Parts: sequence; structure tokens; C-alpha cells
Amino acid sequence: MADTTNTRLDRIEDKLDKLADAMVAMARAEEKINALQDDHNKMYERMNRFSQKLDDIETKVNENHRTVKFMHKLFWVVVVAAAGAVTTNLWM
Repeated sequence: MADTTNTRLDRIEDKLDKLADAMVAMARAEEKINALQDDHNKMYERMNRFSQKLDDIETKVNENHRTVKFMHKLFWVVVVAAAGAVTTNLWM
């Protein structure tokens, strides 16, 4: 009977060891999941900052487009005025 009890206790001890190993593995997996979540949150914040920068760049590009468009029109007005002045001087 003592032999059976020792066998049972050994099996229970083995099961407890396996449970302890499983708990350690679960704790490690939970730490990895938390680390991945932290990385995900950092990447999400970084993408939000890039999005904000991209919006700022878009605003500046639109402003520059309007400026260049105005300068382009002004250039052609000056060219036409100069051509008109030259033509007027040649014909008069």
C-alpha cells in the first residue's frame, strides 16, 4: 500500500510540475503579448504623427501651388505687356 501511495504522490507531483511549467509558459506568453501591444501602440502613435506631418505638408503644397499659379499668370501678363509695348514702339 505504501508503494501505491508513493506512486500516486509521484504522479501528483509530476502533474504539479507540469502545471507549474504551464503557468510559467503562460506568463511568458502574456509578457510577449504585452510587449507586442506596446509595440503596436507605439507604431500607431508614430503613424498618427506621420499622418499629421503629411497633412501639414499637403497644406504647404497647396499654398505653394496657389503662389506658383499666381506667379505663372503674372509672368504671362508681363510677357504680353512687354510684347504689346514692343509692338506699339515698332508701329508708332
